[in-house]
Amino acid sequence: MTHNGPSKQLSPCPSSPNCVSTQAQDEGHAIAPIRYRKSRAEAKEALKEVIRFLPRMQLVEEDETYLHYEATSLLLRFVDDVEFLFDDETKTIHFRSASRTGYGDLGVNRKRMEQVRTLVGEKL
Repeated sequence: MTHNGPSKQLSPCPSSPNCVSTQAQDEGHAIAPIRYRKSRAEAKEALKEVIRFLPRMQLVEEDETYLHYEATSLLLRFVDDVEFLFDDETKTIHFRSASRTGYGDLGVNRKRMEQVRTLVGEKL
């Protein structure tokens, strides 16, 4: 996946229910993006600070407008990919959270992203 040029996109969700994305169109996968008021750099640092306190989340890739984390489940060590994309024109953080394996996720990806939204809340 390349991250150059102005129109960055997150990969679409597969048909399986173990993925949420702010760029998905269907109700099963769609989730609201996060808005920010600060500068993109400050918003990104605030988001990273919040995620630092979440268990088993490891930053694996980062550039000016993009963050990619791997989230490992406690028991079965399944890995989820959690990606954030900062759109400075609309002051919006788009994100996608998806399981690498399996089919259902018992709502884990959605719950995680709603938790991030709650935690980061007014810090952006």
